Amino acid sequence: MAELITGQIAPDFTLPASNGEEVTLSQFRGSYVVLYFYPKDNTAGCTTEAQEFRDLHGQFQAKNTVVFGVSRDSVTSHGKFIAKQELPFLLLSDGDSTLCNLYQVLKEKNMYGKKSIGIERSTFIIDPDGIITHIFRKVKAAGHAAKVLDSIG
Repeated sequence: MAELITGQIAPDFTLPASNGEEVTLSQFRGSYVVLYFYPKDNTAGCTTEAQEFRDLHGQFQAKNTVVFGVSRDSVTSHGKFIAKQELPFLLLSDGDSTLCNLYQVLKEKNMYGKKSIGIERSTFIIDPDGIITHIFRKVKAAGHAAKVLDSIG
């Protein structure tokens, strides 16, 4: 599969969301969409990243932008994470890794000598016409949401 690049149409998808409904990317045409992929609910870096998107949520809304966090955690796990962190945006559950594969965010990781496949923290900004305008890979959680906000519009 060719690597995703800016300027191309974002691959469409439908995934279960933390509110119990399904979200389809194309239903948000007319708005900017931030898709941020993160490894796991309730872990240090992922919590920092979610809190920063939460704290800037009003500014994202002012820029006609919808934010979605995506991980392979369950909808139930997402619900607990949202409640604990008071997140004002939906988290999408990609339990079978379909979206992670589509957006090419699964990478080999090596932790304490043990290799595994996990989500590489990545963010995609999609414009109101469904075009990918920015791709951030190998993201550092702290300060990332502000960089994303500055890149919109």
